[in-house]
Amino acid sequence: MLNKLEDDEYAYRCKENTYYPFHDEAEWQLGKFLVENLTQTQIAKFLKLTWFNTRARPSFTSKDQLIGWMDTLPCFTEWKVSKIAFTGYKTTQPIELIWRDALDVVKQLFSDPTFANHMTFDPHVVQAGDQHEYGDYMSADMAWKIQDHLPVGATQVPIILGSDKTPVTRVTGGLEMHPVFITIGNIDSEVRSKATLRAWRCVGYMPIVKFKVHPDYQTILQARLWHKCMDLILANLKAAAAEGCFMSDPFQYICYVFTPLIAHVCDLPEASMIAATSKSASPLTMATQKAFGDGTLHPPRTGRHTLQLIVDISKTIDPWDLDKFQKAAKAVYLSGVHMPFWRDWKYACPSVFLAGEILHTCHKFFFDHLLNWIKEAMGKHELDARFTIQHKRVGTRHFAKGVTHVKQMTGCEHRDIQHTIVTSIAGATPPRFIHAIRALIDFICLTQNPVHSPDSLKSMAQALVDFHSFKDAIVDVEARRGKNSAKEDFFIPKLELLQSFCRTVERLGSLMQFSADVTERLLITHCKDLFSRTSRQSKDFALQCVRILNRQEAMEIFDLFALLHSRGTSLVNAIHAKDEDIITTNPALSWVSRVLPDEAKSVHGPRPVRNHFLKGILSGDALTAFQLNVTLDYKSLSPVEIRTKYSLPDFDITLTNFIHHSSQSVGEHSLWDSKYGRLSTWNKFRLQLHSAFQPRIIMPSRVIQAYPRPYCKNDTLNTYNYR
Repeated sequence: MLNKLEDDEYAYRCKENTYYPFHDEAEWQLGKFLVENLTQTQIAKFLKLTWFNTRARPSFTSKDQLIGWMDTLPCFTEWKVSKIAFTGYKTTQPIELIWRDALDVVKQLFSDPTFANHMTFDPHVVQAGDQHEYGDYMSADMAWKIQDHLPVGATQVPIILGSDKTPVTRVTGGLEMHPVFITIGNIDSEVRSKATLRAWRCVGYMPIVKFKVHPDYQTILQARLWHKCMDLILANLKAAAAEGCFMSDPFQYICYVFTPLIAHVCDLPEASMIAATSKSASPLTMATQKAFGDGTLHPPRTGRHTLQLIVDISKTIDPWDLDKFQKAAKAVYLSGVHMPFWRDWKYACPSVFLAGEILHTCHKFFFDHLLNWIKEAMGKHELDARFTIQHKRVGTRHFAKGVTHVKQMTGCEHRDIQHTIVTSIAGATPPRFIHAIRALIDFICLTQNPVHSPDSLKSMAQALVDFHSFKDAIVDVEARRGKNSAKEDFFIPKLELLQSFCRTVERLGSLMQFSADVTERLLITHCKDLFSRTSRQSKDFALQCVRILNRQEAMEIFDLFALLHSRGTSLVNAIHAKDEDIITTNPALSWVSRVLPDEAKSVHGPRPVRNHFLKGILSGDALTAFQLNVTLDYKSLSPVEIRTKYSLPDFDITLTNFIHHSSQSVGEHSLWDSKYGRLSTWNKFRLQLHSAFQPRIIMPSRVIQAYPRPYCKNDTLNTYNYR
């Protein structure tokens, strides 16, 4: 990809000055800083400072000239604006789709040398003993199934989409945006899961308009418009899935590739719109509302089945006769969308590509239902009291004001509450109620494994079985409530979606690679954060966003190109040894650190994990590293003093036994008298491990603390917390 910059119209100038049109690297960095961090008004004010009267001015003399130079930087995928009309249906404003060809974006991602050492091109099987491990998509069953249907030598480029509607402003005009993002499954999930690493790209901003029709038909027309826009954006990608196309890989080899759709990351309402199903039916299975809480895995709602129902209805009713068509569709649990975008995408089936999404289906489900059940069962005051008296510990969030007053939380806050929720309700609710809550918490924790095996999938399935065995306890304490009274049913759509998780893991791999955490972050960077950098006019807001994003993308690519080119380094990212320990998931940083170690600081993004295995204290098996501060907390304490200070009544006995057994294990005999020994002590240290799921990855170190706990008059515990 980077080598295309050498064929740019200004390439001859770059031979003399890599940073053309800027004077040199320093001026480029100044210009890049101004554009990335200041608004155009602020840039203009900066360039007019009297500070420049006595110093050399940059070669760009105005903000328009600077922005113009940035806009001349090469861009690989141009944005387009297309006007769309629905014959016979008028809107309050013209329908404009801002988009770019998804196939061009995929070609850019597939050929990006930054990801060269973080990509997989062929399906593979990972075995741990007699267990088949499911990690990224290429280790799952669907990858093999599709590969078996492709020509010999062909390569899969699995497509992952993401979309969601988001409010940009709540006060100033109520501006909304509905972006669509894309990435490819060849890129490692650790890279795809970080929005700052550019593995996801925006391919379109869906028009959000109101039709001049009866409110009953507003939703169906907007859904049909969304699918029509997706057809336009994805047309060439669908053709490549059926017939294949040629792409350059990161090593500049030409590959014959196919582009199947394997996942679409979205929340439940959007999933129903995509699958063309009604709200009273599951978008994944044949389950309907009254079967949502029965704990049964229903047959999949295949795309072929949905399309056949649409064809049958269309034979007798014109799809544009909205009243009759919508009524007939709802009778068979469809939404009324007659041409879903996936209808002609080879290998695409909503029951497969609408993969289990953890943020909304698990964490939001926990906040909307489990936490409310607990509030009803034990009372808000008691629940808050139990959270507020918990001691502050490293690695666990302390909710000083409780948890019941919060109306909206992030996914991180959901996880923080889940860490201690089971122990927080112990003794205040019936045992069977606690069993039901714990079963779902266990299930949510297990779904987040980056690698699964048949045993872990059995544990997930068993956790759901346990919940359905104990869920009657929730009804018994009247914790599940409607608007006016207690409810005895569990007709919860997200509860039904959980039944498909195990099947999805076997087909597509770990669910964490399809979490909406990254797309939620992209909504901020591609919509909300851009508002302050525009004219804040809703009329052309999306177009201004596109220009800013285009500029950012071009600057990032040019910055890496100029860094490598100016140092005479190859623009191809060579393969490096796969047996090295991984301390960073930032592909650009990994590349620059290998070829230009002194320039690593110039690469932005997640920094590498500090590797304590190099200089720390290692365990006997060298699988654990310990790091201690040079400064001691206590230079000399006797075992008796330690026992008193930390309230460890058996410390001296335990230490004596430890020394005795340790000396015997190495064939030595040591005599230790706890009455005379003196010890240096630390209140905390760092412990570092390799990933339990992927041993090559070094995890961030964790603080282990053993502070003497201060006296608390309300504290009935006589032990200390260690972490």
